[in-house]
Amino acid sequence: MNYFRALLSAVLCLSVVFVHAQKSGTATVSGTVRSTGGEAVSGITVSLKGASITTVTDENGKFLLKNIQAGTYTLQISSVGYTTLEHAITVKPGVPQDISFTLSRNRKEMQAVTITGKSKIQEIKESGFAVNAIETKKYANTTADLNQILNRTTGVRIREQGGLGSDFKFSINGLSGKQVKFFIDGIPMEVMGSAMSLNNIPVNLADRLEVYKGVVPVQLGADAMGGAVNVVTNQKATSYLDVSHSYGSFNTHRSALTGQFADKKTGIIVKASGFLNSSDNNYRMKGVDVITGGTKNGNFITDFNGAEYVVADAKRFHDNYFSILGQLEAGITNKKWADVLMIGLGYNEAHQDLQTGFDQKTVYGKVERNSYAKSATIRYKKDDLFVKGLSLSTFAARSKDTYRTIDTLFGKYDWGNIWYESGYTEMGKSVKTIGVIERHRTYAMANISYVINPQHSLNLNYTLDHLKNENFNEVFKDFDTLPGKINKNILGLAYQQNLLEGRLVNTFFTKYYSLGLNRAKYIDRILTSQDTTAGNWGYGIAARYKLTEGLGIKASYEHAYRLQDVEEVFGDGLNLQGNPDLKPESSDNFNLGAFYNFKIDKHSFYIEASGFYRDAKDFIFPVPDLRSNVLKNENQSSVRITGFESELRYNYDQLFSVTLNMTYQNAINTTKQGQTESYYVEGTYKNKIPNQPWLFGNADFTIGKSDVFKKGTRLQFNWFTQYINWFYLTWESKGNPNGKSDIPTQFVQNASLSYSLQNGRYNISAECRNLTDRLTYDNFRLQKPGRSFFVKFRYFLH
Repeated sequence: MNYFRALLSAVLCLSVVFVHAQKSGTATVSGTVRSTGGEAVSGITVSLKGASITTVTDENGKFLLKNIQAGTYTLQISSVGYTTLEHAITVKPGVPQDISFTLSRNRKEMQAVTITGKSKIQEIKESGFAVNAIETKKYANTTADLNQILNRTTGVRIREQGGLGSDFKFSINGLSGKQVKFFIDGIPMEVMGSAMSLNNIPVNLADRLEVYKGVVPVQLGADAMGGAVNVVTNQKATSYLDVSHSYGSFNTHRSALTGQFADKKTGIIVKASGFLNSSDNNYRMKGVDVITGGTKNGNFITDFNGAEYVVADAKRFHDNYFSILGQLEAGITNKKWADVLMIGLGYNEAHQDLQTGFDQKTVYGKVERNSYAKSATIRYKKDDLFVKGLSLSTFAARSKDTYRTIDTLFGKYDWGNIWYESGYTEMGKSVKTIGVIERHRTYAMANISYVINPQHSLNLNYTLDHLKNENFNEVFKDFDTLPGKINKNILGLAYQQNLLEGRLVNTFFTKYYSLGLNRAKYIDRILTSQDTTAGNWGYGIAARYKLTEGLGIKASYEHAYRLQDVEEVFGDGLNLQGNPDLKPESSDNFNLGAFYNFKIDKHSFYIEASGFYRDAKDFIFPVPDLRSNVLKNENQSSVRITGFESELRYNYDQLFSVTLNMTYQNAINTTKQGQTESYYVEGTYKNKIPNQPWLFGNADFTIGKSDVFKKGTRLQFNWFTQYINWFYLTWESKGNPNGKSDIPTQFVQNASLSYSLQNGRYNISAECRNLTDRLTYDNFRLQKPGRSFFVKFRYFLH
């Protein structure tokens, strides 16, 4: 670590000397590129002929060329789908120039834009980081949420515990849970409240999805050990409206709205977004235990004489789900002192009946979980702050989340909706419980970037995350007299080189993770408040080298940390006991890959393959506490994960496309012996981690035709297939191999058909999931819904 920090410091010092040596006798040329409609255009190539200096416009249509020697040049502005412009300029020493351009569409090239232009998606995928970028436009008319879209990408597995709104486990290259972080426009999703979740957000709310694997860039300000997902929404300063509603099996309703009003003259912008989800989730469970016989009063069994369990099919009866979210932002754009200044308010809530425990042998009939969240936010962004090339982006939020879990029935249920009295609640408690958690959060982020010249740039990011946590049982009013607090500070610095005319890109970075805890702890049998602080340094590098324009290799490494989460330290108020003595997790993450894209006439190909290695220490995960009969988080195991993944994409014009991907991952337990009396893993050393897929893949086929029946229409058909190889549910070395529990191989088919009119203004689609009605399982062998049908209506105006 010391060697790396010294090397980074030396590189930064040399770059400063290099920059100052270059600046004498030079000048800058900057400007803005807009379309004929006045909209800022991003991704436009701006080059200076004769000087080999090239850049692209940012999301606000702005560009900057620095350190140009005095002389006469031709400035060229070009992009596929637009008419190329050329403009003669004369550069004088120390005299900056700012020029605006308006590009018009090239109608002859417009049909080929999607396969020949270098989009933001392609730029991200060709960075040095192991990242996958997904454009959501092709899924906009489907009924999918973001989880279902992400589950199709390479290296990602999402395992849900049931239907709409159920808990899920998100995994990237074998690391999962809290080790993976989720963001919306670079802001942690958890800041917005519990209903803001990937399985709630409809696809219409996202412009693209970015999946970082193992190595996470500095600008996200994350303590992510396994990777991160960034949901990027529409950032264009234009007016639009997108409204949709879908209805389907199990009485499922999903509504979404996102809209924006932008006044170009005043710069005023008002943006609103929201969604509503509800479902009965009453799909059929196959081959479950049901009580038959005995004496019943309604669905209450009063006498067990003659009663017995039989295996039968039964509908889920206590799995209703409802969630709603609304967000409103208002502000101004394109001012001299601010490119963006927005103030926002948000509210969301969710209501969920819990049908099962962590496996389907435990059945609930009255347990409920509700959550409420409200937030206030402010964001500010300014490019060329004080000097050319210096940009500042800040965000701050204040939020409050409230969670209530209700478990007040002394009884047990079976899958036939029959219950009987017992000495414990449904979740195994000896007292009735309405577990309440209140969390007040203050979050702030500042990101500063400086483009020294086209070859060198710096990025500095600071994140503050302060949270106050209170747990109590509302039934007995045992309010938390010693609430806990978590204070996270993450500082990151990155230095990027763009060398050999853009063929070689290197990003060096370092991160500092600081955690402060204030929590209640028993010391000599006296409950006291105790403060502790700790800090760790992380570091890494991401590099990409292009052998040709379409062929490149990339590699990345990060020594990363993941700080303790609030639930791990303070518990969830019901089943999970907090552990204030946890240590951070850490991992050394390596990625090595290559990509190749080329075009033959109207045929476009993209091939990518990579290998990965993860050596993770001090895993935090819940284990049984034998003394209190609940779960407790501990630093238990070390895991080594190796694997590889590959993806092939083919497009023919705008008619036909197919995507194939495959992932193999080998997650091995490297813990030789358990560390506490509650958990013992001897005999599982070098075993595969149980309950985790190790081989899976996807195939996505799409065919579409424009101007079907009428001009301005499009008819599109999609077929999606997912394959998951069988895997053990428990440790492979434990028990008899012939009777060992496993998750069988799954092969699921989905199909959808959509039709658009008036160039996408009116859209209707129909979809069938699990077309062959296969019995499918997910986390801990929980059954998922069988065949289901959905229809969606969408209106899009821009």
